Amino acid sequence: MSDTSRPDVTQCDPSKTDTMALPPSAQPNSDPPPSYQVASSLASGKCAKWTSSEPERDTWGKKIEFLLAVVGFAVDLGNVWRFPYICYQNGGGAFLIPYCIMLVFGGLPLFFLELALGQYHRSGCLTVWKRICPMLKGIGYAICIIDLYMAMYYNTILAWSVYYLVASFRSELPWTSCDNAWNTENCTLTSNVHNATDKLLAVSPAKEFFTNEVLEVDKSTGLGDLGPVKGSLALCLMSVFMLVYFSLWKGVKSTGKAVWVTALFPYAVLIILLVRGVTLPGAANGIMYYLTPRFQMLHKPRVWVDAATQIFFSLGPGFGTLLALSSYNKFNNNCYRDALLTSTINCLTSFLAGFVIFSVLGYMAHVQNKNISEVGQEGPGLVFTVYPEAIATMTGSVFWSIIFFLMLITLGLDSTFGGLEAMITGLCDEYPRRLGRHREVFVFFLLIFIYVCALPTTTYGGMYIVDLLNVFGTGNPILFIVFVEATAVCWCYGAERFADDIEKMLGFRPGCFWIVCWKYISPTFIFVLFVWSFAIQNGSAALNLPPWAVALGWVLTCSSIICIPLYIVYMFIVTPGTFRERIKAMIKPEEYIPPQLSQINSHYGTHV
Repeated sequence: MSDTSRPDVTQCDPSKTDTMALPPSAQPNSDPPPSYQVASSLASGKCAKWTSSEPERDTWGKKIEFLLAVVGFAVDLGNVWRFPYICYQNGGGAFLIPYCIMLVFGGLPLFFLELALGQYHRSGCLTVWKRICPMLKGIGYAICIIDLYMAMYYNTILAWSVYYLVASFRSELPWTSCDNAWNTENCTLTSNVHNATDKLLAVSPAKEFFTNEVLEVDKSTGLGDLGPVKGSLALCLMSVFMLVYFSLWKGVKSTGKAVWVTALFPYAVLIILLVRGVTLPGAANGIMYYLTPRFQMLHKPRVWVDAATQIFFSLGPGFGTLLALSSYNKFNNNCYRDALLTSTINCLTSFLAGFVIFSVLGYMAHVQNKNISEVGQEGPGLVFTVYPEAIATMTGSVFWSIIFFLMLITLGLDSTFGGLEAMITGLCDEYPRRLGRHREVFVFFLLIFIYVCALPTTTYGGMYIVDLLNVFGTGNPILFIVFVEATAVCWCYGAERFADDIEKMLGFRPGCFWIVCWKYISPTFIFVLFVWSFAIQNGSAALNLPPWAVALGWVLTCSSIICIPLYIVYMFIVTPGTFRERIKAMIKPEEYIPPQLSQINSHYGTHV
């Protein structure tokens, strides 16, 4: 802080002040407050407390609210519908070996890096880059675009859950019979599947309810024939956006209250469903299928890549959310302990969800007289078809359906809170006068804009758009962005310098393990995933897209990535000086002293 930005204490009389001459932030064993305001005017002759030149930033009301927000963001629908499936597909219990290795050397270092980065610099995904490497500010804009795409399709999945929840409030679940208007001649009750003449043509009532009633995807032939917006789904989507708005409009003050419900309720339901699941016939077979190790699978590269992919997308570095949430922490909050605790909870939740899912899959295999591998699915098919089908056969099916879909909604809301908060915090920090001072209004119009953009996902062919946005809009580009982010922090800014920043916050310096991971292992981890996603996996083939749709997908992918080189070019043009002077200015970070440290420095400055 410059001398002109603080009061001149040589002109005041210390005997007339009501406050301590030494700020509490300079006292040992005390938490530094976010800022100090002038206690009284210098004209009155009283001494003034030290004040930071930076505006005071909101902080979490309670530490537990931050932890719940991070856990809620990390624990999402993927923990329920993806981890159990890839676990049994890639070696059962043996899959936990590559999973834990990828957690320790890949996911956790990146998770800790983002939490520490946000807490030290107290900035969102845009402003932080002027203090790291100014020319890479395009990373922040790329993150905002990815978060926009994610909000467009992820909230639609929550809208499907809302539709199911509303449909569950009746005496009999609508997917328990084949006598509905949306059923076809191939509809076969779960208990009659093993007696069907052609088992390949048999379709469960639950699947037909999802495809023919909820989505009505049978009325669309693909992305080229989306059909009209389905009014009931559009209303469900609107209800989701209303919940999101009233959880985000006041920042951490409102989000901190919402996460008490959205983060804790899913755990209560998971435990209830687990107790019910293990009592079902065939549940033991399902759990054994889930856990039985097949070590011969570990030599396959696909198993290790799947473990790395699951860890990365589960913990969620790169979306700007961890950066935003931790930026509202107190300066000396122990984010190291938070990273270890929340990442462990996330992984244990995935493991717990496996028991919940496979106990029911074992039951379904028992009822249908099938192998468990024949009833298991990944993704929306698991939670919108297989699990509802199992629920329909249970006693008290209406109750189980209501709490299951409430769990899905609360699981998803936390994640959509996080993604949108990353974009909102980034933009409000970058434009504090235009947007930050009018957060409630800005969030309102932002969500209206996203809602309008998301309406095509509620058409008859909306599921095709959801898949396109998931694969091309967020899946591929986020890997590249995180690779550039990790490289920028650990090589441009410097891993050693970053470790020094952490020491200023926590009082201890990260060990060699963390520095080696940040500089070498984690960037390699991300780069391998990025290459694999482009060179080996073929998302467009899996979606069975026409060539024009694949081209559209690549436009979505490039629309975020291109922000990085475009901003570099823009900054080069607007920066004055010779070529060398411009490059130097573009990579030199702005000098930054956190407000809490500047308060202490100002106390021992030249005026004291």
